[in-house]
Amino acid sequence: MPQGEVVADFKQYPDALAYVDNLIKNNFPAGAVAIVGSDLRTVERVRGKINYARMAIGGAVTGSWMGLAFGLIFGGSMNPTDPNQFTMSESIFSAVVIGAGLGMLFNVTRYSLTKNKRSFISQSTVVASKYQIQVPAALADQARSVPAAEAK
Repeated sequence: MPQGEVVADFKQYPDALAYVDNLIKNNFPAGAVAIVGSDLRTVERVRGKINYARMAIGGAVTGSWMGLAFGLIFGGSMNPTDPNQFTMSESIFSAVVIGAGLGMLFNVTRYSLTKNKRSFISQSTVVASKYQIQVPAALADQARSVPAAEAK
């Protein structure tokens, strides 16, 4: 836990960031500033429903990118003078299609094995109800003397 004096309180994190940014722009030592959030709570935002189609599409997209990477790496090592081999674009396309299929298969299988755990996609964040700017006691007066940030 940072030690020092509280020189400012904010309800919103962007306001605390703007204050610290203003301190630093006015030559205040950046390493001496701490933003301390208190009264923490977890907020989980539900983004959508999970189903087999969504998992299949997500797996196909991820697999396609992996297939493209493998196709670019290994497709360029072909012998262009051999008429029996595919061209580089054909080998890259094949790798993308195979990657999409494998990615789809993997994601659908993974979803079917863990289906009972969750039926939605969510994003979890930690939010504070108050943010305090703390600086060492020796620098508190200097921090308080910095002019307020200009409104944008």
